[in-house]
Amino acid sequence: MFAGSVLAAFGAVSAVVQFVGQLFPRAVARPGLVLAGSVALCLAWGLARARPQSAVRQEFGRPGMTVVVEEGDLFAQPGHLVVGFTDTFDTVVDDEVVINGTSVQGQLLGRRYGGDAGRLDAALDAALAGVAPVARESARDKPRGKRARYPIGTVATLGSRPQLVFAVAYSRMGNDCVAASSVHDLWFGLDRLWDAVHRHAQLERVTMPLTGAGLARLHDLDEDSLLRLILLSFVAHSWERTVCRELRVLIRPGELGRIDLPETGAFLATLAAGARRHV
Repeated sequence: MFAGSVLAAFGAVSAVVQFVGQLFPRAVARPGLVLAGSVALCLAWGLARARPQSAVRQEFGRPGMTVVVEEGDLFAQPGHLVVGFTDTFDTVVDDEVVINGTSVQGQLLGRRYGGDAGRLDAALDAALAGVAPVARESARDKPRGKRARYPIGTVATLGSRPQLVFAVAYSRMGNDCVAASSVHDLWFGLDRLWDAVHRHAQLERVTMPLTGAGLARLHDLDEDSLLRLILLSFVAHSWERTVCRELRVLIRPGELGRIDLPETGAFLATLAAGARRHV
């Protein structure tokens, strides 16, 4: 990328120098100095382009909102959070079989609920009180974890403003405690998520992880494709009604190299242009 950027810049600078030389011959009377300056500019441009990008930020005029993609710690962020769950809303991490302690769900339990699974379960039960389970597993079929299954796309809104947690079920917990999802389930879950954010977040900032990239085993999409699906879902939903003023998608520390941020920026710019035409 560095060499390509330098060559492209050198071509552009050469064209400009030739044009200026025709109009103002005295301006290029010292070709050695001009060449040195051109090379320095090209090298600086190449270094700037080759430097790893750490974040992408896109402003949308209509609807008025901002989308940011960056590396960071989800639970160190202000505002509301999105946490993906399975259809059973399992929380047990003690044996590392039902829920992995390093997963986003496991971190929610440890960092927002002090490791108290009973307190998190009580919050989930209260949030799900008005939702009827679609099935109940037997103790024989599912000996570990919870047995009530809720519809994919169910969102349990936990806590209170300004730090709500939107717990969205986008994957199915197998009776063997292996979670699995699909593109369709994730898209449907995101659709229901944006509805819940619209109702409860009062347009305040929402931060979410790269949902689907962890242990949900959504193998159909790589990280870049997952990210674009999330961004497309959010922007498309925002065309109908504003979801929130700012969405941040956080990539786990050390995993930013898996994301093509320049392409993500171009994708968001295209969505912003489409949003202007849509309105």
